[in-house]
Amino acid sequence: MRGIATIGECMLELSGQSGETWRLGYAGDTFNTLWTLRALAGTERDADYVSAYGDDPFSERQIAFFRENGIGIAESPVIAGARPGLYAITLTGAERSFTYWRADAAARQLARDPATLAKSLENRELVYFSGITLAILEPSDRAVLLEAVAEARRHGTHIAFDPNYRPRLWPDAAAARAAIDQALATVDIALPTFPDEQALYGDQTPEDTAMRIERSGVGEIVVKNGEETALIAHYGGRQGSPAVNVATPVDTTGAGDSFNGAYLAARLAGDTPAEAAVRAHRVAAAVIQVRGALAPVDVLKMAFRA
Repeated sequence: MRGIATIGECMLELSGQSGETWRLGYAGDTFNTLWTLRALAGTERDADYVSAYGDDPFSERQIAFFRENGIGIAESPVIAGARPGLYAITLTGAERSFTYWRADAAARQLARDPATLAKSLENRELVYFSGITLAILEPSDRAVLLEAVAEARRHGTHIAFDPNYRPRLWPDAAAARAAIDQALATVDIALPTFPDEQALYGDQTPEDTAMRIERSGVGEIVVKNGEETALIAHYGGRQGSPAVNVATPVDTTGAGDSFNGAYLAARLAGDTPAEAAVRAHRVAAAVIQVRGALAPVDVLKMAFRA
């Protein structure tokens, strides 16, 4: 098989520096996960970010940045006149807030061509997507995406998914629940975050989250819970995985995404779910000690191998 792919939207990221100086970067939940996966899963695997791109200078530079870091775009369309979404991060201590400009982003068209999307996912070892991937798509395009993911799974690809519920991206909670429930039917590994699941489904405990997702047919679930212990549910078994405490985090951006990337990289390497979660917690703890969504590769590798 030809490696790994994640699906979604990578935006231009403006992060505040000093005064009115801003730094331009590239980030988005599924891209952050791919960044970590690419760093930790080995260069022998192809790594592609499946989306849709514009033909403006910012899109061209974004694709070049991917290429410089060993990430391709598979058969993703480049759309004339389109452009990427943009967001800005402001920090209060280590906590971040976001302002978005993404209503007409090219990535919203990533599933407009079913044949091209299917080809991008063809013969993959692992495909990963998220609830944000679902949320940016029109319902008809969302159906195309889920069919492409299901078809890849039927041909032996492992599918991983983080529901990553963001209320502002959905018309209402019912629409989010319906789409996420449909997605879970295509999934081998689910990586939810408990506060998100509590907000969307009313789950009272991480165990409630695991049990509900198991009823969708998912055999491997890791319920992340911030600084609290994560719950691993693996084909009926249960095990806790304590988080790594960081007394003075610098920037929590991308912590959950990096956990997901490290967990999946460890599973690809043959680790058990419990072993993979230990490594993922270490990587997430390292990521929140540096600024930005994309931690330096050497930081990721050092934490992963510790």
